[in-house]
Amino acid sequence: MGLQDYNREAWGREVERGNEWTVPVGQDVIEAARGGRWGILLTETKPVPRDWFPDLEGADVLCLASGGGQQAPVLAAAGANVTVLDNSPKQLAQYRLVAEREGLELRTAEGDMADLSVFPDGSFDLVFHSRYALPYADATSKSEEEVERQIERGEPLEFNHTLEDQIGGQIDAGFVIAGFYEDRHCDDPIATHMPTYIATRAIK
Repeated sequence: MGLQDYNREAWGREVERGNEWTVPVGQDVIEAARGGRWGILLTETKPVPRDWFPDLEGADVLCLASGGGQQAPVLAAAGANVTVLDNSPKQLAQYRLVAEREGLELRTAEGDMADLSVFPDGSFDLVFHSRYALPYADATSKSEEEVERQIERGEPLEFNHTLEDQIGGQIDAGFVIAGFYEDRHCDDPIATHMPTYIATRAIK
């Protein structure tokens, strides 16, 4: 089984286990967003600054591999035209559950975030994507035995990239970094010494 197929099934199990990033938002959150009182998380505890977002009314937004049933419905309730791309059908189902429950227009598409060719250039006014900040990959940073145990437990394999890849890559692609903040992972021992999340606002 390839990594993409494995992670698709593993994230499906995370939905069944109630992973906090796959639990759909409640009706109260959607009602608040409809009234202009919304906030969404990109990292673990700090809401994304509101001035990082364009006027959401009628904006075309892509939520890229962002969990399940959380940020996208909030953005849709705030007036955006939202598309969600994710590798996991069960995570996409969480988005549809909220959309149907709340009467929201929300487009979902199953696919690999590494291949966005299904969307023409310039399709979106905003791309929302969450990612760990420090250079890390389960498949290469852990021992073979640790990875095997993680697979036996059915847990997804996580990946992220160096700051050079993330920030430098955005700059190389023609983006201007217009905002930046750090956050800490509540369950990560390293977070007692240094921030383990970053968030950037990139404009093109």
